[in-house]
Amino acid sequence: MSFFDDLKTSLEEAVYIKNGVKAPAKVTRYEIADVRAIREQLNVSQEEMAKALGTSIDTIKSWEAKRRNPTGLAAKVLATIQANPEFFKALAAH
Repeated sequence: MSFFDDLKTSLEEAVYIKNGVKAPAKVTRYEIADVRAIREQLNVSQEEMAKALGTSIDTIKSWEAKRRNPTGLAAKVLATIQANPEFFKALAAH
């Protein structure tokens, strides 16, 4: 099977799923962290949050303004902090 055939088959399957003819094999949903709420709960500044997460203040500002969303490891770390605020203290200590 060629790359084109694989792509065509995938697109046809996507149309079937969109039209309700076929159910998706897997659905993944991510809850987007409310970075401002997490930061305020921790009572830390944007600068402190950025330093602990190893990112820039501009990134924190973008997340808080909803211009960008944390993804990958950052999203997982934020979810962990939200569930266990003491984890932030451990991050900030390093």
